[in-house]
Formats: sequence, C-alpha cells, structure tokens
Amino acid sequence: MATVTEQGQLTGSERARTLEEVLEVTTSLAAAMRTVIEGKPEVIQTALTALLAEGHLLLEDVPGVGKTMLAKTLARSVDCSVRRIQFTPDLLPSDVTGVSMFNQDLRSFEFRPGAIFANVVVGDEINRASPKTQSAMLECMEEGQVTVDGRTYTLPHPFIVMATQNPLEMEGTYPLPEAQRDRFMARLSLGYPSARSEMDMLTHHGERDPLHELRPVTDAATVSRLIAGVRSVHTSDSIRQYIVDLASATRDNSAIRLGVSPRATLHLLRAARAAAALSGRDYVLPDDVQALVVPVWAHRLILTGEALHSRRGPAEVLRSVTDRVRVPAPGF
Repeated sequence: MATVTEQGQLTGSERARTLEEVLEVTTSLAAAMRTVIEGKPEVIQTALTALLAEGHLLLEDVPGVGKTMLAKTLARSVDCSVRRIQFTPDLLPSDVTGVSMFNQDLRSFEFRPGAIFANVVVGDEINRASPKTQSAMLECMEEGQVTVDGRTYTLPHPFIVMATQNPLEMEGTYPLPEAQRDRFMARLSLGYPSARSEMDMLTHHGERDPLHELRPVTDAATVSRLIAGVRSVHTSDSIRQYIVDLASATRDNSAIRLGVSPRATLHLLRAARAAAALSGRDYVLPDDVQALVVPVWAHRLILTGEALHSRRGPAEVLRSVTDRVRVPAPGF
C-alpha cells in the first residue's frame, strides 16, 4: 500500500505503483459500468475523472436517456455507502443535512444525520427542489462537512454528489443559481444513443435489469487511496499558466458576461491530473486540459445577450477561446 509523505506527495516508486493501481481499478470500473450504460464510453470516462478528482457531477439532459442510471451504476460499482435523494418542491434542508432531535430518555438533543451522509449521493432532479433546499448542499459539496445548530459534522471520504436535472423549462423547476452550479466540477449530457447502442439496450435490458446484477469492483478505501495518488500527478508551471490564461480569456471575451471563477481553474487542474492518471501518465499534458475545458467550464459561463441571440452556446464559445490561447510548447 502506498504511503504519503508529510507534504502530501507520494514518493517515486509509490507513485508508479499507485498509477498502476489507478489503471487497474478504473479499467474494472469502466468495464462494469459498460454492462449497464450502452455506447457511452466518453461519459463513463468523465464520470471516473470526476470521482478521482474529488469533484461533483451534474448530469443534465432530457428525460429518459439514463442520467439517474449512470449515477446509480457508478454508485453500485464501488462498495461504499450510497444514498439517493429524490428532490421535490416539499423537500426540506434538514432532510438533506440532518436535524437535532430531543431524546426523551437522555434528556438531551442528538443529531440525526440526513441523506447527505454517504460516500456517493445520488441527487435526482435537483432543480425540482426549492432554492432554500438547494443551498443546503453548498457547504456539503465545497467543504465536505455539515453544520447544524452550531456543530460541524464531517462527511465520509470519498464523497461525491451526482445530481441530475432536466434542461428544459418545465413546470415546478427552480434553475440552479450560479453559486450552486460552480460547486459541480463537470456537467455531462448523455444524449440519445446511436441506433446500434439502442438496439443493444433492447437486447440486453429487455429481459433483465443489469443494474441489479452489477457487483462492486472496488471499495471506498481503495478509491481514497487512488485519489491521494492522483494528487501527486506532476503539473508543470507552464500547464498551470495555460489554465490561468484560459480562465483570463473567458473573463475578457465579448461573448461572455460572466467568466469562470478561481474555483473553476482549480477544478480544471484537478480534473486534468485525474485524466492524466487514467491515461497511465504521472504528468499533465495540454491535451488533458483541452479535453476537459468544455465539461468542466461550460456550465459556469453566462453568455451575453448578443451571443445568445446568435445561437452560440457555451461549448462553442469555449472552443473559440481555446483556439486563441497559446498552447505550451513541447518540452514544458
């Protein structure tokens, strides 16, 4: 088992062994998830990237394309505590975080943990909850803790929130505010499957539910160890500068009213490290950053009215930003 130095970094040989374990475990995870999620390998890869980067995932798409299925599949693939929250307009913040209740026998208050106290939290249709309940997730997602009645409780580790929402304006929904969206490391849209994948789904899922047959391929302790290993992936100064230059370009762009936050730059760095580890490398390349700019940053941008009127989406604007920012030269 790899150990961590006082500075939080693995030694050279430990880093190599951990990266080998990252590849072995994530390959098994991806294979297990593919038995349930048909024809979406890039979506599975991004979900695993968020898991190893200690990020949270927002699954946004039309109903029925497998958003909740993806979240439940990842949760079942890891032997850890899992809770599912069905967000509804009458859901209270205390249902999420927990509440202090008076114990008649002990004549004192005791804390009853809410649904957020789990390694993997599946939040279904998060935009159907009221803004007050949505805001109860802010401290949990950012700091991995919950404060109730002046007392702070630490959440389990690893901790990931996988929330789903429908992008269409439907009755009884409350759009996530910018502060809430910024807590999610990445946003994914599954999209409709190809004809071949949909045919395979009908063949394999028509008579049985592969999710019920799915068995864990790793556990929470192993995932925590892999997360520590991903933190040690080398990121050069030129790569960090590249990320900062990309962020600055979003803040000084005529098509963007609100650029990405410093939290977004940190999320992109962590995701790029995880992507490098998933590729078997202990160093980050510009390609890792470029591949993750859209899933990590697109949901954070607010475009100008002119950009929206011209039907330009955040992904298109980000690709134009990436094309204009200088890429670090080889040998960085």
